[in-house]
Amino acid sequence: MARALQGIRVIDLSHVLAGPTATMILADLGAEVIHIEPPQGDDAREFGPYAGGVDKNHSAYFVSLNRNKKSMVLNLKHERGKEILRELIKISDVIVENFRPTTMQELGFGWEKIREINPAIIYASISGFGHDAPPEYASRPAYDIVAQAYSGLMSITGPEDGAPCRVGSSVGDIFAGHQAVIGILAALLHRARTGRGQFYDGSMVDGLFSVLENAVVQYTVAHRIPRPLGSAHPSVAPFQSYRTKDGWIVIALGNDRLWARFCSLIGRGDLIKHPRFKTNMLRAKNRKLLTQILESETVKRTTRSWAKMLERESIAYSPINNIKQICADPYIRYRKMLVEVDQPQMGKVKVAGSPLRLSETPGEVYAPAPLLGEHTKQILRDLLKYSDAEIAELAQAGVING
Repeated sequence: MARALQGIRVIDLSHVLAGPTATMILADLGAEVIHIEPPQGDDAREFGPYAGGVDKNHSAYFVSLNRNKKSMVLNLKHERGKEILRELIKISDVIVENFRPTTMQELGFGWEKIREINPAIIYASISGFGHDAPPEYASRPAYDIVAQAYSGLMSITGPEDGAPCRVGSSVGDIFAGHQAVIGILAALLHRARTGRGQFYDGSMVDGLFSVLENAVVQYTVAHRIPRPLGSAHPSVAPFQSYRTKDGWIVIALGNDRLWARFCSLIGRGDLIKHPRFKTNMLRAKNRKLLTQILESETVKRTTRSWAKMLERESIAYSPINNIKQICADPYIRYRKMLVEVDQPQMGKVKVAGSPLRLSETPGEVYAPAPLLGEHTKQILRDLLKYSDAEIAELAQAGVING
């Protein structure tokens, strides 16, 4: 079956998470992704957990982000390494990196130089604050936690009246990767119409700020500075987690009709027209009192018992699954969101699958993550037409892996 991005070649100069997330999605959709790594490998190869041994080819973290890709070791501090990269740029469609904005310029591969080599290429860069930013911002080092803090996300995350919390997943990197894919696909469509490539300037802080939906308008319209509310929603109630007899459950009621149905279900019809709770606006305003009242009811039954009752009434709910529970869940199995890959030197490894369920060209995991430099010689020989003698010379000079 043809894949959606079959025939698109991507040079992946990125490392760890933001850029590799973007190129993983492109690879899942069928693009040929050449992950160019320095001789010591992508930093992600140093991150655990490990399977089958503790070295650069046994990082499950790296495996989870680099399936379907090829690995080429290239020493870009060496002029011959730079020349090979120029040759690859000439025959590629997309280049992705997530260095600080000055790094590629210093290597001699800023946007102006790259489009001289290939005017049709799409160059996607992901950084903390973007290239087009005041100098004191553009040059800042930034990790996911920096983006979460600076964007305002951490200020609204965590227990009510508690310390600000980082979101449990590295959403600053991951959102930036997903948004880069949107930019790359739009640029490919534009190129198909015009023949021209373009530069994508991705910022982790921009990406997170753009998804603060309710928080931004809480301030700009209602003139309130949002604060952490635990699992609660600032504008809708009940819309949070509640204790049960043996754990926790999320209950979400989006309108007054559902509120009335829920009150009848739990035997508290007196709450339907209660002067503090009869509308969503009033329930949100009096959320603390409402939580105390509802939790005094929810703790009387087990999570499973509540699930059955809420299911019958078509009320939105969920148990709060831990990772073991969700990995074993029949829904995840049915949707093929946990897939097994036969990873060289590691054996069978389960990783998250692709959520891109297109009817004709779905995203899928069709190849394991590459060993460090596994495809270096193949790429030089097949794409760039280097001879075996030339390849051996490059290895001897330390430009590629031996």
